Amino acid sequence: MASDQLRLSVDIGGTFTDLVVEERGELRLFKSPTDPDDPVQGILDVLAMAADSDGVALAELLGRVESFSHATTRGLNAVLTGNVARTAFLTTAGHPDVLLLREGGRQKPFDFTVPFPDPYVPRRLTFEVPGRITSAGEIREPIDAQAVVEVCAKLRELEVEAVAVCLLWSTIEPAHELAVASVLDRELPGIPYTLSHRLNPSLREYRRASSAAIDASLKPLMSRYIDGLTSRLRAAGLAGRILMVTSVGGVMDAGDAAGAPIVTINSGPSMAPVAGRAYAAAELGADAVIVADAGGTTYDVTLVRRGEIPSTRTAWVGDEGTGHMTGLPSIDVKSVGAGGGSIAWVDSGGLLHVGPQSAGSIPGPACYGRGGTAATVTDAALVLGYLDPTSFSNGTMTLDTDAARAAIGRDIAAPLGLEIVDAAHAILELTTEQMVRAIEEITLQQGIDPARAVMVGGGGAAGINAVAVARRLGSERLVLPAVGAALAAAGALMSDLTAVYSATVPAITDAFDIPRVDEALAGLRERCLAFAERVGGTRDQVTVTLFAEARYPQQIWELEVPLRSHAFGDAAAVARFAEDFHAIHTEILGISDDRSPVEVVSWGARARVPLRGETEILSARAPRSGEATSRRAFVPGMGIVDVPVRPLATLSAGEVLDGPVLLESPFTTIVVADASRVELGPAGSIVITPVREIPAREAAA
Repeated sequence: MASDQLRLSVDIGGTFTDLVVEERGELRLFKSPTDPDDPVQGILDVLAMAADSDGVALAELLGRVESFSHATTRGLNAVLTGNVARTAFLTTAGHPDVLLLREGGRQKPFDFTVPFPDPYVPRRLTFEVPGRITSAGEIREPIDAQAVVEVCAKLRELEVEAVAVCLLWSTIEPAHELAVASVLDRELPGIPYTLSHRLNPSLREYRRASSAAIDASLKPLMSRYIDGLTSRLRAAGLAGRILMVTSVGGVMDAGDAAGAPIVTINSGPSMAPVAGRAYAAAELGADAVIVADAGGTTYDVTLVRRGEIPSTRTAWVGDEGTGHMTGLPSIDVKSVGAGGGSIAWVDSGGLLHVGPQSAGSIPGPACYGRGGTAATVTDAALVLGYLDPTSFSNGTMTLDTDAARAAIGRDIAAPLGLEIVDAAHAILELTTEQMVRAIEEITLQQGIDPARAVMVGGGGAAGINAVAVARRLGSERLVLPAVGAALAAAGALMSDLTAVYSATVPAITDAFDIPRVDEALAGLRERCLAFAERVGGTRDQVTVTLFAEARYPQQIWELEVPLRSHAFGDAAAVARFAEDFHAIHTEILGISDDRSPVEVVSWGARARVPLRGETEILSARAPRSGEATSRRAFVPGMGIVDVPVRPLATLSAGEVLDGPVLLESPFTTIVVADASRVELGPAGSIVITPVREIPAREAAA
């Protein structure tokens, strides 16, 4: 990157649009309220703030941009709300109910109030295609092209806007899906379609069908969005590369994302783990990390093990079991409705709840003064004195403390018979517990003690609860990066161009067809090398990681096993692979069967092409400004007292602070409401040693 060039990253959240500007390895943060009716305008607004900060015109700023990375929940929200294209589903004759029979089930098996979910594409838009391919890839019944032509005539009458095609065993032999595509090109020109074998060549039929249907339904919407984003940015003066963040923790060219929009569906939450892993390693050399990103709407947590960010193919849009499965690799993120804009409420039985409803950016929390009246987590933090009402969001907003007190008094304090300050504290206490439960779910269920992992907090609302959460978990260290208020956006600047490929070549270790498997792995590797050339890199630049999705015979679910090399070659390599599977099975599930063969249902490859040559950590050290003050704030056990306030920029290397103290930066406040110890890490992050909670039995002793 030339010395005068910039790299930008934008993350659109439910409340704020975050912008991170990188110049010479230094990061600057900007935030602007999200415009839900016109997200691109929200992007232009936050870009204008950056230009004003530099004292230049927007066109001049954008003219220096080398790359622009963008994470969005546009596709996710469209699927959740049903605002997608009118989509038809074409499947093999005799199998019209793939999307209805699905996978999963009720999270609470005895809760019969939960209705059976509707299929993603209704039966009236599902059409059967005569023709059949066997599991061996043999054509048992030829495709009936004339029947496909007749289906296309019906699709025109129904004014279908997109088509998903998923035929049986197309992952083994795609001839029939390709024949259908040829008819669609001729009979329905301009109507986008998705072929399941190209998008998701996986074994399970529902996952393949679901991913194809979701992807096709998003193509008109996301094509318009990406085209509009690109044209408006170009018109504003941007000449650099436009990239979209993907669900697997990487980026891809915007044009490629428009061709497979499902890969962006979980793009927002996927970037925080990338940045969190980097800062935990830079500050403490940690490779076991809990990354927690607290935004305005949700609290997203990810467990990094041995430096590896976990992925899953069982990501759901909506509730697990009753939503819709994407069926594609995605960063494994647990989300709960516990962000800064989450609404607190009391049910008819007198129990306090926080979320999952959120006030969003419009109307926002009561203290925003934009018409919102509901009490939120942000309102509670303001009432407790944790936020400075005159300098919220870098001074671009002034918060209304009276409105916050009125909302909490009416909605929480009065129904519970509490004082307003006690009600606000109860809101934050419950929010902390919800965050702790989310972290315990992804750690304890995988045999990991959260106290043994470093916790990294990010997001604009992270500082409010991060210390309390770390203390409850028993964490020895908490890292809050200087760029933490926009952790996800910063992660995009640390990401590479990525692609994931897979091949369905079943194998079992006691009858392993080494030549056939090695041929499949060579094909996957070649696709990765070709990807590198297509995106402007070279074959020498790409990093290829091969893996298998394996299980014991008769098991339902697979585990991902990294491969030690690019080919097996001999029986000894197969034996080592089996040993690796047994070890991973023991680590994750607590048991293994060393005498059992291992069955592989598919093989995969991840390709990564670096976008930046530098390897040093991106820093966000601000110039020293501000001075130490104090503010009346709530400290548990003491009530409202004078609490020291320190701007983060005034902390020096080696300086140690003991709480209670409030640490302020332009976009977040770190609340240390106990005796936890605070210091500045070598990479510029705040490193906190939480005070240890003494269990009741120890206290009694």
